[in-house]
Amino acid sequence: MDNKRKKGSSVERVLQLVEAVAQSPLPLSPGDLSTLLDIPKPSVHRLLQQLQQTGFLQLDLQGKVICGQRTHQLALSLWQTSHYRMEREAVLQRLAAEIGETVGIAMLQDLDVVYIDRVMSNWPLQIYLPEGSRVPVWSSASGKLLLSQLPVEQCQRIVDNLPIHALTTNTLIDKEQFLQAIDQIRETQLGTDNEEFIPGMVACAVPIPNGDQPAFATVFTHGPTLRNSLQQIIQHEPLLRKAADELAEIFARQGTWQESD
Repeated sequence: MDNKRKKGSSVERVLQLVEAVAQSPLPLSPGDLSTLLDIPKPSVHRLLQQLQQTGFLQLDLQGKVICGQRTHQLALSLWQTSHYRMEREAVLQRLAAEIGETVGIAMLQDLDVVYIDRVMSNWPLQIYLPEGSRVPVWSSASGKLLLSQLPVEQCQRIVDNLPIHALTTNTLIDKEQFLQAIDQIRETQLGTDNEEFIPGMVACAVPIPNGDQPAFATVFTHGPTLRNSLQQIIQHEPLLRKAADELAEIFARQGTWQESD
């Protein structure tokens, strides 16, 4: 992203502000935005106030600017209505047929995992978690995997403040053990859920490559333990990684990849 932007109309400045915040890997201060976009500080503060009131941007506890709920919802809507969705669905449908279980794509939104795309298995018995379902980050294969993509110190700070609580008897609630599990996932690049979110459900997830940047999405599969043990579902890892590579190519054409620093 260019350090300076050409001056334009108020509408363009509003869009530049939202774009800059959305693309930044870290929260930005109003001063940062003024320098980055070459917009006077009084104008930045005025526009930020309007964007906060409308829900497109918000301030974190340190007073830094982050995306608001309406920006997240807009991104999700664009994702779901994109004409590339058919390509993603084709990859996922083939993967579901190969594995024989439900598959999908997941991303982080705040501290929840959101299921973006999803293809159900054909079994009468299946666990129904529709698109848009939100899952706690600490109890899901995708959530733990995406936490492992963060810098170690940032991951540590987030976990220290997470209100981790048991959802099943297998949920990892000891934060030291949880961080050890994240360290292992960081090495293997394979997230697992051994009945930690829902009793009787196992899952695994792999990252969707994001160029030279950390992954921001996963491809996952899950199913009931009546059909699969955790070890059995992990055996589908090569198929998941093949699909993840194909989805990465679609993301690149779609312009979803994050810009390199």
